[in-house]
Amino acid sequence: MTVAPYKPLLHRYAFSTGCMAIVTLVFGALTTSKNAGMAFRDWPNSDGYLMVTYPWFRDFASNWDKFLEHGHRLAGMLIGLWSIGLVVLIHRGESRRWVVGLAYAVLGCVIVQGLLGGFRVVLDERGLAMVHGFFAACVLSLMATVSTVESRGWFDTEIYARGPATGHLKPWTVLTVVAIAGQFLLGGMIRHHGSGLHEHLGMGILTWGLILANTFVSQRSGVRWIRRSGWMLLAVASLQVVLGAGAWVLKWGFPWTGYVATADSIAQVLHRTAHAVVGMLTLAAAAVHLVRVFRVSACCPQPVWNPPAFLPSPGGTR
Repeated sequence: MTVAPYKPLLHRYAFSTGCMAIVTLVFGALTTSKNAGMAFRDWPNSDGYLMVTYPWFRDFASNWDKFLEHGHRLAGMLIGLWSIGLVVLIHRGESRRWVVGLAYAVLGCVIVQGLLGGFRVVLDERGLAMVHGFFAACVLSLMATVSTVESRGWFDTEIYARGPATGHLKPWTVLTVVAIAGQFLLGGMIRHHGSGLHEHLGMGILTWGLILANTFVSQRSGVRWIRRSGWMLLAVASLQVVLGAGAWVLKWGFPWTGYVATADSIAQVLHRTAHAVVGMLTLAAAAVHLVRVFRVSACCPQPVWNPPAFLPSPGGTR
């Protein structure tokens, strides 16, 4: 089997696309935490201005709602342009057609994401805001996937071919991604509709246990590439648990210590924003781990079943 060579430029640009997306996500999460999604009543214009001509810095420290919402729009425009660059680079430098398809999928999803954000404003629909947030996490995971398939580790097939079979890890990774996605949806219900709190807590415990088990079985794989992504997922998820506990205290207080939450305080807004963004990063980390496991499993030698002595061997005589 011929393996396409590793191309550092493609990997770095794909990685930078995810990093640029995080800037957009931070602005979007801040906008939601500040309940500033309807700071402007028009779209794609902002108060009648073209997006790039709106006097954005005029709102700094004077109208945070408009500053954050328009910053989110500008960052969304930037990630759109960055995604076009990703398509151009991969189309010109990538021989694997399915990877080219992934790049086009990233661009298409970014366009859809922008339209979701726009219709959320035009229709003033909070349900669309929740879909907008969840789809953002999915798009980030897709960008992380493109970065993974362009990374150096993806091409170390000879190392994986000499390693142990890892097919038993695949169900764990799929369950983990599904659980984290469900947990993120429940978190979105709290942020946008104020419902699903206890379901979010219960699902969080189950998801945390699943991530721990997933990390444990990954460390026994003997494949460094998988072990590293397993530890990374656990680290990001651990941070998310800490942020979730902090978000709870800052939102609802802590009666046992006499702490009373202050609505829309700076600490509360920043903490809830961090919790939302790290939730997206947790899903992306799980997606990266899944892609790595499936890649290594495809390269590993498959276990051969040897029938017991009392059974005839394949092609043998009775």
